[in-house]
Amino acid sequence: MRLRHIEVFNAIMLTGSVSAAARLINITQPAVSRTLQHAEIQLGFPLFQRAKGRLSATTEALALYPHIERLFAQLDEVQRLAANLRTASDAGELRVLSVLALSYEVLPRALKRFREQHPSIAVTLESLHSPQIMSALLLQEADVGFAFSPAVHPSLTQEALADSRMVCIAPKGMLPRALLRNGSVALHDLVKLPVIGLDSRDPVGTSLSQACRQAGVGFQQAVVTVQTYHAALAMAHHGLGVALVDGCTANSADRGKVDVLTLEPHIPVPIRALRFAGRPDSVAVRSITRFMREAIEEMKGPG
Repeated sequence: MRLRHIEVFNAIMLTGSVSAAARLINITQPAVSRTLQHAEIQLGFPLFQRAKGRLSATTEALALYPHIERLFAQLDEVQRLAANLRTASDAGELRVLSVLALSYEVLPRALKRFREQHPSIAVTLESLHSPQIMSALLLQEADVGFAFSPAVHPSLTQEALADSRMVCIAPKGMLPRALLRNGSVALHDLVKLPVIGLDSRDPVGTSLSQACRQAGVGFQQAVVTVQTYHAALAMAHHGLGVALVDGCTANSADRGKVDVLTLEPHIPVPIRALRFAGRPDSVAVRSITRFMREAIEEMKGPG
């Protein structure tokens, strides 16, 4: 089957008639009929039977259709890739996704340097959770994503930017002076204190829950559970409880209101640049990734 045959076959399967198929793909009805006839001659069997003014698919057509659908999906990916390659070559737009924690301090620094080198490239930024970033990249809705977790899908490539760690943010006066002098706090030191809960579906929240189980530590009922690390930090600023956040978020802490301590045991927070594996990297993607790595290195939090 040629591409035109496939296009007509798919249109008839979707619409159920020659006239509707012609309107869908913007060609004449006679052209649809001729193309269908040529396809059936080439295949050696009929694809449709006419019944009550509509075309019904034959058994052979129904067997072919799932493969045709996959082919159309691949063709759509080719068209989108070509469009993205044109955009990259024309220096038009860079679409960036990032977890919110990197959007406050790290990403602005990286983007400032990026704009100095690539003033003609328009940048769009959207802040999402790590799982949402992965989903958007798989749908090729962005060029690059910066997340707090490794890629867990074979169609995504990842590049390690840094390994941050979990940090304890405590309202002034909430922790004993001995812990403050030591500069670090263990999970079991916090069991009797109010703790700001992190959404367990978040990769960092999941890592924290696993560390608590391994240490045999159970916190009191969270005074409030939040979905972003900066929300947890804000709660600590207002004295609601202890926030356990990543090192990048800890850089935004107001040390006049909170104490910032290293958390033990070490709970890693991997910072990764994620990309769709089927798309070649553009100069813009490589550039923003390099600037993100440099900005993170400059702003590394405790530990």
